Amino acid sequence: MTAKKYTAAIIGIGRIGFTLGFDKKREQPASHTMALLSNKRIQIVAGCDSDAENLARWHKYVPKASVFSDCKEMLSSVSADIVVVAVNEDAHKSCAIAAIKSNPKLVILEKPVALNMIEGNEIKTAAEEAGVPVLINHERRFACDYRIAKNYISKIGAIQTVNARLDSGFYVYNPEKESNGEYSLLHDGTHLVDIVMFLLEDCDNPSEPVLKNLKISDIFYDEKISGVVRNLNVHAQNEKCSDINLFFSGRSKFFGFEIEIIGTEGRIRIGNGLFEFFSRQESKLYTGFYSLLPDKKIKRPSKTGYFANMVQNCVDFLDGNANLRSTLQTGLNTLQILEEIKKIF
Repeated sequence: MTAKKYTAAIIGIGRIGFTLGFDKKREQPASHTMALLSNKRIQIVAGCDSDAENLARWHKYVPKASVFSDCKEMLSSVSADIVVVAVNEDAHKSCAIAAIKSNPKLVILEKPVALNMIEGNEIKTAAEEAGVPVLINHERRFACDYRIAKNYISKIGAIQTVNARLDSGFYVYNPEKESNGEYSLLHDGTHLVDIVMFLLEDCDNPSEPVLKNLKISDIFYDEKISGVVRNLNVHAQNEKCSDINLFFSGRSKFFGFEIEIIGTEGRIRIGNGLFEFFSRQESKLYTGFYSLLPDKKIKRPSKTGYFANMVQNCVDFLDGNANLRSTLQTGLNTLQILEEIKKIF
């Protein structure tokens, strides 16, 4: 019996929608177009972008698909099982709601859900009224390395401390960019907050954020631009750990993303280029003592499959064989934490 194929249409064929698929340093597939094309169960039938040059370049790569410069025109002309929304943050609400109202079987919405919770809740209302499920592409929830880390947490004892940090040269927050989301707390910070919550969640789709009692422990403002945050430390708690630290740097001359979870019997360090697991073992330094030593049983996966696994999760969901691993609710939980952080500046 031949497995059913699903059709897909993409709104937004810029970097994450298309061109990151040509980055030779990234694990591929690294864009929506390439991930959909690599799955034999999916056929791309349409693409949309307001940039004519992007559209022409994409059409050469996917010649059998129809192309449109306006998403509403595309959605009224083409019926697709899956609609991907991969536009800039300031267009998330309008494009996501338009996609939902076209009544596909599934919408894939790029992170973050929206610019703010007001817009996010409007998307939620539209999805509930239409009965259309929405997957949020917080990609690390699908990556094999982070799923290994989540499964390993039960082996490190009681969690004592979580340290998560994002380093870049892009300002953490700029009040003048609220209308387009061009600041790292929203753009990349959404990944940091979301994956910390993923690692600490007990279920796949919690109804509310698992981080509580947020407090600013340190903040560094730009000396020349009023209201612009360059460095930010946030302390949080939850039922599993009373010492959760989120660090966002907008002054670093490199890009870094890492998380450390320290338990009473082990430690995990994971992030961009990081995959380290330590367990309590008899010390090689002191008689009668135990140390944390590398756990040689844990092997780094050759590929994380972060994008390919996301698309496969969509197929499995549409087949009725799996739940979505990253839902509209988990995306809203992350957005809520980001908004709470901004409120306490």
